[in-house]
Amino acid sequence: MKKTFCLLLLIVFTIKPQNDSLKTGLNNLLAQPFFDTTIVSVSAYNLNSGTDIFRKNVNMLLRPASNMKVITSAAGLVFLGPDYKFTTGLYYTGVIEKSVLKGDLYVKGGLNPDFTLKDLDSLVAFLTQSGIKRITGKIYGDISAKDSVFWGKGWMWDDDPSTDAPYLAALNINDNAVSVKVSPSKLNEKPHIKLSPESKYFVVENFAKTNSGSNESLEITRDWVNRNNKIIIRGSIGLNSKPVSDIINVYNPAEYFLTLFKEKISEANIKFENNKNLFEKIPENAKVFNKLNLPYGTVIVNLNKTSDNLSAEMTLLALANKYYGDGASATKGHKLVDSLIVLAGMNPKNYCIVDGSGVSHYNLVTSDLLLNVLKFIYLKKPELYFVLYNSFPVGGVDGTLKTRMKDELVLNNVHAKTGTLSGVSTLSGYLKTLKGEDIAFSIMMQNYNGSASRSKYFQDEICKLLVKYGSK
Repeated sequence: MKKTFCLLLLIVFTIKPQNDSLKTGLNNLLAQPFFDTTIVSVSAYNLNSGTDIFRKNVNMLLRPASNMKVITSAAGLVFLGPDYKFTTGLYYTGVIEKSVLKGDLYVKGGLNPDFTLKDLDSLVAFLTQSGIKRITGKIYGDISAKDSVFWGKGWMWDDDPSTDAPYLAALNINDNAVSVKVSPSKLNEKPHIKLSPESKYFVVENFAKTNSGSNESLEITRDWVNRNNKIIIRGSIGLNSKPVSDIINVYNPAEYFLTLFKEKISEANIKFENNKNLFEKIPENAKVFNKLNLPYGTVIVNLNKTSDNLSAEMTLLALANKYYGDGASATKGHKLVDSLIVLAGMNPKNYCIVDGSGVSHYNLVTSDLLLNVLKFIYLKKPELYFVLYNSFPVGGVDGTLKTRMKDELVLNNVHAKTGTLSGVSTLSGYLKTLKGEDIAFSIMMQNYNGSASRSKYFQDEICKLLVKYGSK
């Protein structure tokens, strides 16, 4: 009888509730020396049982980095809807007689962040298919959909000319960027430079040379200090080296768009007066030529999978444009973001949100806010949940999580948005436990020095523990 009692005691004290195992595992993980100097906040919630399963520093204000996109993209789903159209329109005034447009041609920007050269070809093809061979008037761009502010509040001057800090416009094209490829030529001569797309919009200054060795401090940049589109190549490239490519942002995207548009019209052998780029709001009597639409349900995938900053900022401006009209601003867009925060049961006055993408270091949110937005979409907007869920990178499979989470516990399981700034690394989203229960979580780490790889390692380990022990 005594042996049986001891055995029962052993069983009672050995088998602990899973939630205790999760708490112990996470606390042990977060007690590592890395967190002696790094702030960490973790909030996790079992969506099926309706219980908090782990909370640490959940009310601490931290920079979200690209986890800001969780809030922006969710606001887009709620207040724009997946079927909202980013529309680029082609209009004209006057009349079309035979093959001549006797009037002006307008292209109106609708904040489309994913408009490409292929789309531009489609607009021009519509002109040629309509039989137009000459335009007697002028060609205008209508950029009235947004205000004149070209960057987010608090964006850093030395992020230029990175594509992570794209210039913002109502007319966007090719991510408001240009690709530059440098290839070796003959020894001691300037290397070959190829731009994509090729355009007279750019001036190239090639100070580089081809040497007999390897690439030596080859620099591909733009004269961003003077805010122009002069491409500058410095340094050297080896005679037997492979081409070196880089993508840099473009100053004044609307000018870029209109220049490419007119170049495409010229290539189509449509004659017009190629004067300087002109911008003017479409007259009320203008007639519709054609419209190209891109649904938000498509935009949100690129926004979250690749963490596209331009898509996030255009979503914020689209919110402002839909509810407040042309001249859209980030400030007006944030009114809708605040509304989402209220719907999620939180107080927007407790946070500082200044952009849509998380590029700004001014942003301050909590892991609890991010968690409550994720909970709100899952519990209150089930028709939108899978749109958001499927837009997030998938651990070990695609997007910004493609090279992470290869362990079978988390592989193809974690759907979450990453975020990285200098000294900041975040991860928020959804996962399933071994028992098939749905977990929403948010992990924020801040104030470390050097690479984000250590932070990402701990985030992945936290996700493993949530998968293993997250049920309750």
